[in-house]
Amino acid sequence: MLKRLLLPIALVLLTPLWACAQEEQTWEEGKHYDLITPAIRTGDPAKIEVTEFFWYGCGHCYNFEPIISQWKKTLGDDVIFRGSPAAWNAPMELHAKAYYTADVLGVMDTMHLVIFQAMNVDRKRLSSEAEIGELFGEHGVSEEDFSKAFNSFGVSSQARQASANARAAKITGTPEMMVNGKYRISTRKVGSQANMLKLADYLIEKERAAAAES
Repeated sequence: MLKRLLLPIALVLLTPLWACAQEEQTWEEGKHYDLITPAIRTGDPAKIEVTEFFWYGCGHCYNFEPIISQWKKTLGDDVIFRGSPAAWNAPMELHAKAYYTADVLGVMDTMHLVIFQAMNVDRKRLSSEAEIGELFGEHGVSEEDFSKAFNSFGVSSQARQASANARAAKITGTPEMMVNGKYRISTRKVGSQANMLKLADYLIEKERAAAAES
């Protein structure tokens, strides 16, 4: 009789422990993430740099945007987050330039979401400079300012550098992430966008520990 009474109690007590064990995740190099060799040089060696490779026309990137926006708010002062537009063809190169144009003009907070919305909800292809310029114009950017920034050496250089980094990191799709130029994360290996961020947190801590030991 006593055993029958104790068994349910034991199960109740053990259930939280079992749940915690189930929640624990052991991340393995090669299985869940890939080592980038050689490592890609980051902008500030004193910081841990996290990069998201994305494309405005990617529906998965569009869905990831509000999730990663909230996650960025949890990052420590020792972490820098950078967006890096993928550019595997001519239209994507235009979209990459649109990203850096928004940055140069100081309208990233507005235009980043506007471009995502235009391509994924409004189904605009944004396949020409004129079409992109029109979208910027609808949100207060003059045609002259847009054209000057879009065709500037600085914007073109940043777009080329982003493309070079994606090739060096062997990015095969979007969204994918890179931590400190050393580790590549994809949904294909971790199964979900939520797991991408959990793994990114793990790799950030890994880099913190390595920095503390050096």
